[in-house]
Formats: sequence, C-alpha cells, structure tokens
Amino acid sequence: MGKHQAVVLGSNYYIGLSTIRCLGKMNVPVTTIDYNKKEAYGSYSKHVAKSLIAPFYKEDPEGFVTYLIEYGKKQEKPPVLIPTADPYVEIVDRYWDRLKAVYLLPDLSQGYLSAIVDKDRLYAMMKKRDILVPETLEVTEERLFEKVEEQLGYPCVVKPVDSHSFVKTFRKKLFKVHDQKELIEAIEKSERQGLSVVVQRIIQGPDTNKYTFDAYVNSEGRVSHCSSFHLLRLYPNDYGASVYTEHFYNEDIFDYGKKILEDIGFKGFAELEFKKDEKNQKYYLMEINVRIVNFNTLLEKIGLNIPYILYRDLTGNPLPDREVRETKNRVFWYLYEDLWAIKEYLRSGKWTMKQVLGSLMRPKAPAIFDVKDLYPVAKYNQLLLRKMIRKILKRT
Repeated sequence: MGKHQAVVLGSNYYIGLSTIRCLGKMNVPVTTIDYNKKEAYGSYSKHVAKSLIAPFYKEDPEGFVTYLIEYGKKQEKPPVLIPTADPYVEIVDRYWDRLKAVYLLPDLSQGYLSAIVDKDRLYAMMKKRDILVPETLEVTEERLFEKVEEQLGYPCVVKPVDSHSFVKTFRKKLFKVHDQKELIEAIEKSERQGLSVVVQRIIQGPDTNKYTFDAYVNSEGRVSHCSSFHLLRLYPNDYGASVYTEHFYNEDIFDYGKKILEDIGFKGFAELEFKKDEKNQKYYLMEINVRIVNFNTLLEKIGLNIPYILYRDLTGNPLPDREVRETKNRVFWYLYEDLWAIKEYLRSGKWTMKQVLGSLMRPKAPAIFDVKDLYPVAKYNQLLLRKMIRKILKRT
C-alpha cells in the first residue's frame, strides 16, 4: 500500500513553501491545494507531487470544503491535512468534524482553534490559569475612557479580535493611540468596517523583548518536540511579523510554555509569543499561533522538522521526543521584508547600521532561497518584480 499523502493548503506564501520542502525531503508525497495558481509559487517546488486548484474559500466556503472532502475520499489512505495560513486554519476549524471524517487531523473539537486565536477568549482562558496577559478592556465597558486612563494609560493599542480581517482591511495589525480623541477615532473606524476590537495596555520594551516557545503536542497530549526563539526584527516594526529571528534557549519561558499547552488540552503544533515587560521584567503571553510559523525553516535547521513530526504522529508512527535546550547559532531571514524593517529601524534610531551589519554575519535559514529547489525562488522573484513595477507605474 502507498503512503499517506500530505495535503498542504496555501503555497502562495513562504510558510507553505517551507512546509512542502520539509515533507518532500522526507519522501512524503505532497499535494498542494490553492485557489489561484498564478501566485502559488510554492507549488512549483520539486517536492510537489500534485498541484490542485479549488474554489476560493472566501467566496465559496462550501464549495471549497466539498472539494477537499471529495479529493480526500478518492485517496487510498486518509491524507494528512496541513493548513499553513490563518484563513485556512479558520475554515478548516469551522468544518473540522466533516474534514476529520476524511483527513488525519489532531484530536481536537470543532471550534477549538478559533477559541485559541480569538484574543478575548484566549486571555479569559489564561486569566483563569493565572497566566500573565496584557491588561485589556472591552470597548463596550461602562466608563471606558476613565478605565483606559486609570488601568492602561496612554499610549495604548486598539487591537482586533479577528486579526486576519483587520489586517486585510487596514494593512496593519492594530492602531496605536495617544489620547482619547485617537482612541475614539480608532474604535469608530473599526466599527464602520464591522470589526470587533479591544483596548490593550502596551507591554513596554523594544521588539527584542519578544520571545516564542514553539512546540508540537502529540496525540497523547504531551509536548514531544519544542524549543524557544528570540525575535530580533519585525516588519512592520513593533507589531509586525518576524523577519529576522534567532534560535535562543530561554529557560524562563520553556517549561512555562510546555505547561500552558498541556494544561489547555492542545494538540498539534503551536507557537506561544511572549513579551518581557521592561518595567517589571515579567513575561506576558501575547498570542498563540496554531499553524506552521514564519521561521519554519529555522526550526528544521535546528533539528525540529515540524511538518514531518506532525505527519509521523498523525499517521501512527511518531518520531522520538526532542527538546532543543541549547542555543544554536543560526537565524531565520526573510530578506525582502527585512530590508524594509531595517529601513524603519534605522530611521527611528532603534538600530544602528553597525548593529545591522553585525547581526547579518551569522549562519542563516532563508525564508525562500534553497539552492536545491530553485524553481519556486524564480517564480517568487517574478511575482516580486511585477509587484515593484506596478508600484512604480502607480506612482508615475
């Protein structure tokens, strides 16, 4: 009998590409499913056995799920389903029970992942367990503006409950507000778009105060593979995505992170993001990502091939446990966005050119480049070139 396939949702971003490569290198047959072949540069990887186009999950969610189910039923063995972007996680979670009848997925209940991604529900869950999270106020609370002054202080941030929809609408992850007038404007702007938001205290400190604990929780509900990382540069600065990250053993969050994931009954891969408060030197849980992360290539380089770990666990042949508790001298690098990030850091004075150049002199785990798999790199560069030409033409 043949092997279980891995069905990767979303090859139009480097997270999907790294997932494909991690599986393909281990001789796992990979099928990619996208809604647009034009931008799915990851589907051109030599590790892809089959590349398919399904109905667009936003315009036709039922059609998309029906397509997945019909494809899964045709396979000799149940495929492992791996969503690599938040929108795919959202729709898979919404139809979890129907998809789990056909695909191999972690043993979770329908709606569980959405509860973790939702900041309101996540923070409520953490508070019950005495886990530090940023102080947050609902915009519907009585005496909101007085409470902001008393409990949060300015500046503070207006953050979305649904991050993906907010970013798509405003091209930013949140609004930073400096007074009551800006706060009112931010709330009204969000409400006009039908987006739910909360007001949150800013955990003091630079981007380099951010750390993550990345872990796989196996079918038994135990953290079997894990390590920690240090975020060095984000794009956009302060509240963006990781574009330059180093592997770093942080003993303060390691066992803390393991306990959180096991205590909430999580299964599968998750990343806990913490920020160390400059004032009280305590670590606050900022969010939990429940899909393969930006620096997946770095995880693989230090010996944690997360997509393959998940694949082996779900197909009933788990790999030996591994915790990486020593710091490895290697960094993840997304060159294109790091150039923009560096520009912002230099302008604000948060980094000097000497510091930037010094940081680059380290072994790297690139986001996209792979000398043994160049076709996706060429397709990505084509897309990037078109994007730059469109920007130039728009300006002129």
